[in-house]
Amino acid sequence: MKQAGLVLAAGAGTRFGSETKLLADLGGRPLLEHALAAPCAVPELERVVVVLGARAQEILAAVEFERAEPVICDRWVEGVAASLRCGVDALPGYERVIVTLGDEPLMPPEVIARFLDAPPGARATYNGRPGHPVVLGPEQLGAVAGLSGDCGARELLGAGPQLECGDIAEIGDVDTVSDLAAIRGLASSAG
Repeated sequence: MKQAGLVLAAGAGTRFGSETKLLADLGGRPLLEHALAAPCAVPELERVVVVLGARAQEILAAVEFERAEPVICDRWVEGVAASLRCGVDALPGYERVIVTLGDEPLMPPEVIARFLDAPPGARATYNGRPGHPVVLGPEQLGAVAGLSGDCGARELLGAGPQLECGDIAEIGDVDTVSDLAAIRGLASSAG
């Protein structure tokens, strides 16, 4: 079964302020590089695609993508659905896509690996809180075309299984400068 990783990183991140949050320093590297490291470290993912949108050229110039393939979503301003469609369109022929977010820098490869054999529609929880990754199978991948606005993969999962991942990772996304400070604290205590 062909599996791919998809990292969504197209939004403007306006709650972070005027700086590009994906380029914010975390341990001497841009935040996005941390979020790309996990899927890139899972060899069972034949391809890893990262969808860029806002400030794409700035991000392309500053980030080491490892084996992740950047694609630019020209319609990113239409919402997460456009970014998800763009990423899925870049992965024709894949039967399963494991979706993560570009603003979640603490996810270890072990979390993604937990989803390699999970059924389509599965999603991660962290101490009961829903999060990423999520697994899109043929049914969900086919339904992506019907999404619009800020409707993302969550709308496609239905009552799919939840895999608790709080036992192997603390997770957090960076929406604000204070979120970044908290992530830096978590990263330094884990390292």
